Amino acid sequence: MKNLEYKNKKLQFSKTDIASVAKNNKTPFYLYSEEILVKNYQDFYQGAVNANLINPLVCFALKSNPNKELVKILAKMGSGADIVSGGELKRAMECGIPAEKIVFSGVGKTEEEILYALKVSKGKLCSFNIESLEELELINSCAKRTKTVARICFRLNPVVKPKTHKYISTGNKTHKFGLLEKDVLSFLKEKKYWSHSKLVGLSIHIGSQLLDLKATKKAIAKMCDIALKTQAPLEFIDVGGGLGVDYHPSETKRMPSIEEYMTLVYKTLHKEFYSKSDLRPRVVFEPGRRIIAKAGILVMRVLRNKISEDNHFVIVDGGMNDFMRPSLYGAYHGVTPVQEAKATTRVHVVGPICETSDCFGSDRPLPALKSGDLVILEDTGAYGYSMGSNYNLRGRPLELLIQKNQKLKTVNKAQDYKELL
Repeated sequence: MKNLEYKNKKLQFSKTDIASVAKNNKTPFYLYSEEILVKNYQDFYQGAVNANLINPLVCFALKSNPNKELVKILAKMGSGADIVSGGELKRAMECGIPAEKIVFSGVGKTEEEILYALKVSKGKLCSFNIESLEELELINSCAKRTKTVARICFRLNPVVKPKTHKYISTGNKTHKFGLLEKDVLSFLKEKKYWSHSKLVGLSIHIGSQLLDLKATKKAIAKMCDIALKTQAPLEFIDVGGGLGVDYHPSETKRMPSIEEYMTLVYKTLHKEFYSKSDLRPRVVFEPGRRIIAKAGILVMRVLRNKISEDNHFVIVDGGMNDFMRPSLYGAYHGVTPVQEAKATTRVHVVGPICETSDCFGSDRPLPALKSGDLVILEDTGAYGYSMGSNYNLRGRPLELLIQKNQKLKTVNKAQDYKELL
């Protein structure tokens, strides 16, 4: 992981000594870097600009990490938001992201959430990304009741199979997400659903942790074809998010660069849409992981060792309730000791939760570790705290931010028992 290096045999993250931070803060805790977060956003946005994409809007996916202080940093840089709930809408707006930069995704928007979004945005929400006819009908009805016009974007299901984990693949017809081409074209003809709604965009989102762009190219081309068939004066085309990061060393060579990704988006849009239409809609992105994953680590302390014949377990104080991805997806995250030393054995790094799946890494080469030693789990900025829980009645961990001036800031205190009741 970049931005991790040893200095005098002590591990530093974003130029900050991790052991020093752990002296004054109880483990486990998340540690984020403002410098890395800012750079990742700037690289993504500037990549779109450099590729000559039209008036790009980067809508950060709040589901990846909705921490207020982190979202405020992104808002100040001009980021929009991709949201999937009323709570995320409130978080985005209270952090300074204007309604016109917010896309409301998700298959299960409630009537309460829709009415709130229409009222609080005064009809200026960038879009409701529609995923069913019943949803379109409900939103149109809510817009009529609130005397507004709902801005509608059809989320398309391009029927592609990206190379990613089945739980985070969203672009095939067997998935609950998106609309098929025939449905989109059919819904547009139903005038009764458009009395207080206006089609302003089309979108796709085919999955998360994408490292192979073949399916992405195919999906964008499909969206362009449907855009031409609708003959609608679209304001934007939303190419979604999901661009992956290199969690495992083997993924580094396969991971698309921002330049490669943006070039593919531009060339596909130019070939499949711009060359066939006078319309020049802006391009919207919905990245989450690519912006925030590498801006965070989880710091844990070793509780004890356990040896069961040829199985050596290192038990740490962080658990699957703090970081779910390895347990849920079998996801790989690097485990690194804070004190530099030569790896001498292969161990299973496990947490204290009463589940066999509470394991951060199996058969990992690590130095001899004893009670009190510190280790970190790499690349945990995305889908870490946001997917956490209070399972086993454990409080949610502390979140700390390394600011640009290298000073530490508490951006979310640790929960105590009273807060769990």
